Amino acid sequence: MDEPPVARRRLTFRRLTGLDRSGPPPAQTLSGAPWHVWTVPNAIGLLRLALVPIFLVVVLTSDTGTGPLGPILFALAAWGDYADGIAARVTGQYSRFGALLDPIVDRLLIIAGVVACWYHDLLPRWALGILVARELFMLVAGRIVLSRGAEIRINWWGRWAVWPVMSAIFFGLCGLRDLGAILLYIGVAMALVATVFYIRDARPSTSA
Repeated sequence: MDEPPVARRRLTFRRLTGLDRSGPPPAQTLSGAPWHVWTVPNAIGLLRLALVPIFLVVVLTSDTGTGPLGPILFALAAWGDYADGIAARVTGQYSRFGALLDPIVDRLLIIAGVVACWYHDLLPRWALGILVARELFMLVAGRIVLSRGAEIRINWWGRWAVWPVMSAIFFGLCGLRDLGAILLYIGVAMALVATVFYIRDARPSTSA
């Protein structure tokens, strides 16, 4: 039996770029929706996932961790998140698989970047430790919440924290330690605030 067509909102510039995220999440991304793995946005997401171990091997086998290839691979994987979002909005190919894949790839990429920066001492290790503990907590907690049938709703603190954290790792890989450290402090603070909101918002769903 064919699925009923899903109404699509008008694609304005703000919605295309992700600045306008008003309204409910697409029905195709909610719990119980078909996975629909083979889509253009998911292909980008899977490519991002494949870049994570390649990035780690390149950086961990380098002498200083600040060679040109590491930052380039990291930037491609990071900006790919923006590209698959645009692809989803242009094609309308939202999916449950993509909704689960994207945050997992983001966290794996951040953890990989933290490992690389820790190994080569490119950024303050105490801040990196807090960040990786937070990311591991979110991976485990997210799995528990999803197993109970609840939805994880991305809040603005979490959405915006990604970019100072990613930028901090990128600049650390480029050898710009001071700039990377400042951005890392900002990103960690925002990520911790986001975690508080995730815990608050998950409680009603998981206690039902």
